[in-house]
Amino acid sequence: MFTGSIVALITPMDEKGHICRTSLKKLIDYHVINKTKAIVSIGTTGESATLSQEEHINVVMLTLELADQRIPIIAGTGANATTEAISLTKRFEKSGIAGCLSVTPYYNKPTQEGLYQHFKAISENTELPQILYNVPSRTGCDLLPETVSKLSKFNNIIGIKEATGDLSRINKIKQLVKNDFLLISGDDITALDFIQLGGHGVISVTANVAAKEIRKICEYALKGDFAKARSINKRLTLLHEALFIEPNPIPVKWLAKKIGLIKSDTLRLPMTPILHSTRLQLEKAIQYANL
Repeated sequence: MFTGSIVALITPMDEKGHICRTSLKKLIDYHVINKTKAIVSIGTTGESATLSQEEHINVVMLTLELADQRIPIIAGTGANATTEAISLTKRFEKSGIAGCLSVTPYYNKPTQEGLYQHFKAISENTELPQILYNVPSRTGCDLLPETVSKLSKFNNIIGIKEATGDLSRINKIKQLVKNDFLLISGDDITALDFIQLGGHGVISVTANVAAKEIRKICEYALKGDFAKARSINKRLTLLHEALFIEPNPIPVKWLAKKIGLIKSDTLRLPMTPILHSTRLQLEKAIQYANL
C-alpha cells in the first residue's frame, strides 16, 4: 500500500472555510475508481499549517470514514514540537490508519542529532508505521542520508518521502539502508526519474487532478516499462510545473474545482486566491495533458 501512486490529498472547504464533506467524499471516490494506492490526509497539500489540531484530527477521521476501507489512509502527523507530534500520532492508534507521514520539524532548524532524537521519540511511542518526510524548501532543515540510515533501524520507520528534488539522494540513501526501506518521491516533476533510479513510488500533488495518469506512470515504471511511463509523463510535464507556479495548494485546488472534483477552491489566510496568469498556465497545461 506504500508503493506506487499515493495522493497528497487537498482538503476541500466551503466558501466559509468549513470542511466540505460532500467534496471530500467525491475526491475519495475519484481515487478509489482510479486505483490510487493510498491517500495522505492532512499533509502539506492538505493545508495542515492552517487547520487547528482538532480540525486536523477530524478531517483524518472523516477521510477514514468516507473511504470505508476501500483505500488505505495515511495520516499527516508531523509537528515542530516533538511532544505535539507524539500526541498527534498516538491519537490515531487503533483508528484504522495505515500509517503516518511525519515531516521534519519546521522553523526551529534542529541539528541532525535533534532530528534523530525527534523521530526516535515518535517511533518509541507508537506501533504505527512511520514514513519520514524531508522537504527542506518548506521546513528550513534537511534530513541527511546518514541520519535516515540511523532511523531506518527502528522497525516501524519504514521509509522516507524525499522531496528535495535532488536525484542523487536516492543512491546515497539506498547505500545506507536495507532493501525493504521505502524511497518515495515527493516531487512530481522528478518522480519518474526517481523511480527509475530505484524509488518505490510518489506522494503526488498532480494525482489530485490526474489520478489515473499518475497511477499508470507508476505502474509502468515499477514494471520497468519506462517508454510507456515517459509517454504519459511527457503529457503531464506542463501540469507538474504549473501546479507549483504559486505555493501549493493554491493552483491544485483551483484546478480541482475547475474540473468538477470540489465545489469551492477556498483557502485560508495567509494563502490567497489564484492569480489570473496562473489560471491561464493551468488551462494550457490541462489542454496539453488531454485531461
